[in-house]
Amino acid sequence: MSYGVSAALQAAVYQRLAGDGVLSPLVGGAIYDAAPPGAVAGTYVSLGPEDARDASDQVGRGAFHEFVVSVVTDAAGFQTAKTVAAAVSDALTGAALPLSRGRLVGLWFLRARARRVEEADVRRIDLTFRARVED
Repeated sequence: MSYGVSAALQAAVYQRLAGDGVLSPLVGGAIYDAAPPGAVAGTYVSLGPEDARDASDQVGRGAFHEFVVSVVTDAAGFQTAKTVAAAVSDALTGAALPLSRGRLVGLWFLRARARRVEEADVRRIDLTFRARVED
């Protein structure tokens, strides 16, 4: 197994989201590599947790990375969150991201979980993607 491509994958995902002409205006450019501290007003996108597992074979080293991209908003209802989540999904699903190390074989949407965060009166959608990389 190789975890060596992880940082390159994260950087490429961030660049793709930050440079997306549909997504960025929806959140006013509020796309973070890490969630900002404290309460944040409005709507933002944040890269989240990642799990990786071996996908090496006889030809070379590789891994599957499952990572979460979160949409968080204080807008009433889920409409805003779902519109932004759709833009995230459209930007990433099937994207051919250039990596500074290794190669992206494929990128797929796996699932989403929408929920209300009661104590903060915000809506949150966690989108999970799977990437197959080779090192």
